[in-house]
Amino acid sequence: MKIQFDIKELLATIQSNDRTILGIDGLSRSGKTTFVEQLRESLKKEKIDHHIFHIDDHIVERNRRYHTGFEEWYEYFHLQWDVVWLRENFFSKLLQDNQITLPFYDPHTDTRDSRTITLPQSGLIIVEGIFLQRKEWADFYHHLIFLDCPREKRFMREAETAKQKRDKFENRYWKAEDYYLNTFHPWESADIVLKT
Repeated sequence: MKIQFDIKELLATIQSNDRTILGIDGLSRSGKTTFVEQLRESLKKEKIDHHIFHIDDHIVERNRRYHTGFEEWYEYFHLQWDVVWLRENFFSKLLQDNQITLPFYDPHTDTRDSRTITLPQSGLIIVEGIFLQRKEWADFYHHLIFLDCPREKRFMREAETAKQKRDKFENRYWKAEDYYLNTFHPWESADIVLKT
């Protein structure tokens, strides 16, 4: 999948002596990872310092987001990440701090280990993930791109084993997506909307 986008327009907005924070928002399987990889290659060619964060690297352990007594969609939207902690210890530090220490989730062991990331002094900081325009995180980006893709098209991109659990999509993922779309209208707040 090749996502058509004029990277030069974005690069022109990056101030040479400052950091620019770019959010790549989109629902599951909308093409975020593919887009970010294309963007990474362009940044390398242009010799622009950058760092990419994937918000899914920072989810919490399973017992904090499954079988909590809340509805499944609520667990996915509200409990998958420690939203307030990330606001205070990640997003609020992106612009000024030289280093950030974050918990990285390992799905094989269901554990998190802390790693310290050194940020470039100037250039582009990219945050890629779902639900980036929730109210706790929405005010930290200089630019925001929303990847818009129909649900059934996204579902067809899932692994065959995942497709067999459609009820999980209906009860957990899609209800949370609907809540996000209906509450935060991410395509309206984004600077750029790309159809994928």
